[in-house]
Amino acid sequence: MPTHLIIMGVSGSGKTTAAELLEKRTGVPYAEADSFHPEANKKKMASGEPLNDDDRWPWLRKLRDWMTEQAEQGNSTIVTCSALKVAYRDVLREATGDERFVLLNAPEDVLATRMDARKGHYMPTSLLRSQLDTLEPLTDDENGVTLDATADPEDIIQQVLDLVGDFGASDAGPDAEPDAEPDAAGAEK
Repeated sequence: MPTHLIIMGVSGSGKTTAAELLEKRTGVPYAEADSFHPEANKKKMASGEPLNDDDRWPWLRKLRDWMTEQAEQGNSTIVTCSALKVAYRDVLREATGDERFVLLNAPEDVLATRMDARKGHYMPTSLLRSQLDTLEPLTDDENGVTLDATADPEDIIQQVLDLVGDFGASDAGPDAEPDAEPDAAGAEK
């Protein structure tokens, strides 16, 4: 069954860095949830106004639907999404496939420094506190883990790969080798 690896956390936690490294390492396609936001949401955040639930539900459903489309084609995915509340993650868990969450956690000062260093991102550092106040930790019934986002990115990636095992190995893409056919004696050729 396809797996959706959802790298989550507040802005500046390293979601994009982790997802890009995972995509490179596994070959599993990566989607940035921010690209699913309507322009109105991006403008709202850029102006310093936090999103409310009414802003988020259509965005989360659109992302969930994309994940389902990928799973129905037999594809696992890597998704970055803030997924701040359990209710938001519940929407993502409605997607076809197996969802695994990785919450990247870091101290507020580290997050703010990272956000201040970003160029051209619509999310202002002034909204960090709002995100931290909204963030709900993973619950026992959610398939996931919380990792220290201040660790070396390669160490984070290894921890994620240890969590998901052979993630990506069974996803037959266009360049995948066909399964070996058994010969007359039943042994694989």
